[in-house]
Amino acid sequence: MKSTNENITKHYKEFFEGHDFEMLSWDLGPIKEVAPDFQVIRFSPGPKINMWVYCSVGASEIEHSDSGLHEFVVISPIESNRLVEMLAMVTYYHSNHNLGFGHTLPIGEPWLEGSTCENWLISLPYPFGESLEILPLNNTHAHVAWLLPITNSERDFKVQHDLEALEKKFDDAELEYWEVQRASVV
Repeated sequence: MKSTNENITKHYKEFFEGHDFEMLSWDLGPIKEVAPDFQVIRFSPGPKINMWVYCSVGASEIEHSDSGLHEFVVISPIESNRLVEMLAMVTYYHSNHNLGFGHTLPIGEPWLEGSTCENWLISLPYPFGESLEILPLNNTHAHVAWLLPITNSERDFKVQHDLEALEKKFDDAELEYWEVQRASVV
């Protein structure tokens, strides 16, 4: 039987077939305390998507009794090791706060330099669909959640209205989520 992390890595490699990839580690901070085998697999632009994709490997080691297992993915127009750190930070935060679809998480600074997006929206991986989202593991499965960078005003709008209302705003604006300096849709 394959290890959980081998299954996760295999799932990502099959989904992003044709993309070059690299396994990366993040050893700073407390991440190894909650997910000792945590890594990130980074895919370069390729046939599935013409952007960089960073995927957590090991976040699903964290179990919460009232929710399923999760891994996280970030899509970026540029290569940046900062996103390895961000995935480690989100995974650690998840260990204490049980993140799920629709939750928001403040970053405290722009996700990438020059951006007004300082929050993550934990979202279904809409750019990729269910074939990436459902990650089969040995005796169970995990869900791959997309970390969508959003602005403070978008986060506030979601809190005041709801996730569906914010997603409608994104659809109406034809959100270009990959634009680092994109304007808020609200």
